[in-house]
Amino acid sequence: MTITINDRECSANTGDRLLDVARANHGHIGYFCGGNALCQTCYVKVLEGQELLSPMTSAEKAMLSDTLISEGTRMACQTYIEKPGKVTVLTTVEEAKRMTLTNPAAIPAYMGKMGSEAAVKFTDTIAFQARRDAEGHQVSPWQLLTDVVGAIGDAIQLVVDAVQSMFTPQPETAKPCSAEGNGTTPKTASCCPTDGVLKVVPEVLRMHTTEAVACN
Repeated sequence: MTITINDRECSANTGDRLLDVARANHGHIGYFCGGNALCQTCYVKVLEGQELLSPMTSAEKAMLSDTLISEGTRMACQTYIEKPGKVTVLTTVEEAKRMTLTNPAAIPAYMGKMGSEAAVKFTDTIAFQARRDAEGHQVSPWQLLTDVVGAIGDAIQLVVDAVQSMFTPQPETAKPCSAEGNGTTPKTASCCPTDGVLKVVPEVLRMHTTEAVACN
């Protein structure tokens, strides 16, 4: 099946975690803690298919305000695909990026809102972190370190890919081949190489077999 993350179709299977799907498909998502319900950067807004996802975990209930929940916000590190169907999500990292590019004046209000919603749940978040082992969210220091390093590596790769795409030249479109001649001299045909490799198209082959043609 496929799900849509930030307007991109991504391959997924039932049982997959949203965070892992985004990472596997190089989706723009935050996960500085490596997906261990610590950093609160992997928020996603579920635009479609909420009923196909796993129920909210105790971590989400502790960290997400009622306002964010009502808007369809989930934590990608806690959310799994339980049923096949159409799922569409927008990551908050991508949402902020788009806002920066299209309406930067709205960024202060957006940041203020997200900050206030986090403040509302501050006490619950601290309480959850204190009892996370008892609630089935154990994480060893070594696993945490490994996950964080992996997350940083993925983030760096996203930046590298973005920079490379900016400087990678787009392939040129081959120009139609042309033939010239005055009736007494052999016609010449331009085979229009665009990448240093001679390309012979059907029209040129036909001209070579029926009329003496020399490729330029």
